[in-house]
Amino acid sequence: MPKRLIIVESPAKAKTIESILHGEYEVISSSGHVRDLPSKRFGVDIDKNFQPEFKIIDGKEKIVKEISSKARGKEILLASDIDREGEAIAWHLAEILNIPKEEKNRIVFNEITPNAIKRAVQNPRTIDMNKVEAQLARRILDRIVGYRISPILWKMLRSGLSAGRVQSAALRIICDREVQRYKFKPKKFWRVQAEIDGLKANLARINGKKIKPDEITQDTAMKIKNAVKEVAVKEVKRREVRKKHPEPFITSTLQQEAANRFGFSVKRTMQIAQQLYEGVETPEGHMAFITYMRTDSTRISETAAKMAKNYIEKHFGKEYVSTSKRKTKNKKNIQDAHEAIRPTDVEITPEKAKKLLKKEYATLYELIWKRFMASQMSDARYEETTIIFESKEYEFETKIEIRTFDGFESILRESKPKSKVNIPTAKTLPVTSWNINEDETKPPPRYTEATMVKTLESNNIGRPSTYASVISTLIDRKYVIKRSRELLPTVLGSTVNYFLKERFPDIVNIEFTAHMEESLDEVENGKKHWSEVLKEFYEDFSKYLEKAESVWFSIDIETNVECSCGSTFNMKTGRYGLYLSCPSCGKTMSLAPQTPGIFLNGKMILEKQTHKEADNKCPSCGGTLEVLFGRYGEYLKCKNCGKTYQGFARGKCPKCSSPVERKRSKKGRLFFKCTNSSCDYMSWNEPSNQRCEVCGEPLVYLRRKGKEVLYCPKCKKVAK
Repeated sequence: MPKRLIIVESPAKAKTIESILHGEYEVISSSGHVRDLPSKRFGVDIDKNFQPEFKIIDGKEKIVKEISSKARGKEILLASDIDREGEAIAWHLAEILNIPKEEKNRIVFNEITPNAIKRAVQNPRTIDMNKVEAQLARRILDRIVGYRISPILWKMLRSGLSAGRVQSAALRIICDREVQRYKFKPKKFWRVQAEIDGLKANLARINGKKIKPDEITQDTAMKIKNAVKEVAVKEVKRREVRKKHPEPFITSTLQQEAANRFGFSVKRTMQIAQQLYEGVETPEGHMAFITYMRTDSTRISETAAKMAKNYIEKHFGKEYVSTSKRKTKNKKNIQDAHEAIRPTDVEITPEKAKKLLKKEYATLYELIWKRFMASQMSDARYEETTIIFESKEYEFETKIEIRTFDGFESILRESKPKSKVNIPTAKTLPVTSWNINEDETKPPPRYTEATMVKTLESNNIGRPSTYASVISTLIDRKYVIKRSRELLPTVLGSTVNYFLKERFPDIVNIEFTAHMEESLDEVENGKKHWSEVLKEFYEDFSKYLEKAESVWFSIDIETNVECSCGSTFNMKTGRYGLYLSCPSCGKTMSLAPQTPGIFLNGKMILEKQTHKEADNKCPSCGGTLEVLFGRYGEYLKCKNCGKTYQGFARGKCPKCSSPVERKRSKKGRLFFKCTNSSCDYMSWNEPSNQRCEVCGEPLVYLRRKGKEVLYCPKCKKVAK
């Protein structure tokens, strides 16, 4: 039995490290956090300088007992992740095991490879208390907001609602965008394009003044068409354009690219990336594929850069190796001790990865591999030719780009090379045809998960490691719905946002939330004490809290929904949540919380319900399903056979792979039943399409402490 013990936070990570160290150390897992603030009480003593009370998390007693038993008389190394959360896990374990603070027992690594692990084991350090205190301050801040505001929401709206610190600012951003869209008034304009000698040239200037497309009226467009019969070549400009190689992925850019390319949710991207970092079972054994996935640094180690450049020179040629030393654009508060996300071994190409990994995993790995390799390659070069045609007071312009060297695009293949175009040489040329099209200005687009991540990052709200949970919480709480990748605020989300803006303006204030993030970074950098940050926050928060608790917040809001009597309904709140009530005739209507809606000028504007089609087909006849709203919210009805469904599970039947319907028992309890009449599958838990890495059994969705997790009923463990 080894006399040295390494403790990590994940079973998969433990397995990968153990396979590297070959029995030199015993490696065990804490399965995440083992201590936290108590789940059933506040757990923070405001009067004693915000002193937190920590206790063993319910259900973790057995794990803690096992760790304590195995640690007895052994050299202990704490190898949790390199971020704040990981540092806090290490500190909690050290506290439980009574390890002195001055003892060097903390090891960190950016990748789970033999060299990285052996180097980490040889260079332990003390626990970084600044990092720990930054995490504790964040945890206490979130506890204060959640524990103090949520009960008020329960009283005034309905139980089960929450108001997280970062989550509430994100909700405001989505609500504000929907209001902007509603207020937007489109303006019609005309696009004018002339075809000249096989080239398409857009109207660029009138009387030497640059014209914006939305400035062209129909009269102007027709006047140009009637006036211009031929044009002269005024100017031909040529220049070399370099398209710079991209930077390697950080957490936020990986989330955005995976969402845009493959439609992955931010949450799913992080689940896959975490498993690629910690290690997965493959035909060649337990392997890790990428570096640490929670990072905001684009830095690459010299060893990794050399590994990539050797591969590029061997497979593409010396001219494809980047010779430029691009300075990393470090944003404020970046933790540059971290590296960007990259493959641990560039020799594991996407083609090889496809033989080792499941499809989704191989897809994300290919994205990371190609982006990293491209970041170490030469720029792509283009010859750009701009031709300006003129006729009377009008100028038309066209640009032609011919790629002269593909560089990094040989891997990313983001654009196709254009064939050579003959440059006109004649003095005058006829306009062979016109493309004159009516268009209109567009409202600001709704946020998608990808653009939401970009907005949160640019506003310094939250951290890359929190974006996935922020967005998924908004969706899970029905504050926001996702439709064709777009995020829309619901009537419930807009009502919560309205309440928070009225009673807790700082909580939904973008600048204030960003300021709090900066304060937490100052704690990590040793510039501020954690209790100072909490005092600064609580001073104003307590005033808002006192007012919110003393003055009742009444929900009786006019809506745009018409009653049969000619009046409009008001939105009210009752025992079971929001509903509609007519002030004239007293008629009431149920209101599904996930109905899209915005609060504007003292009125709740609800989306007019149109019958949209569902993604699923009818399991009975294969017909198209319509999404309808009824007394209990959204349901589905087949256009062909008329059969109705309460909805479908996210996963297929684990027995026969048929769709699984969501149903309710006579007592209102949700359960799941296979739609195949010859299959007997039924479960209280929603099935997923994923299987347990340990036993291979199908995983189900469960809620644990307000969070959705994947759970193995056979192993009785939460999947990582």
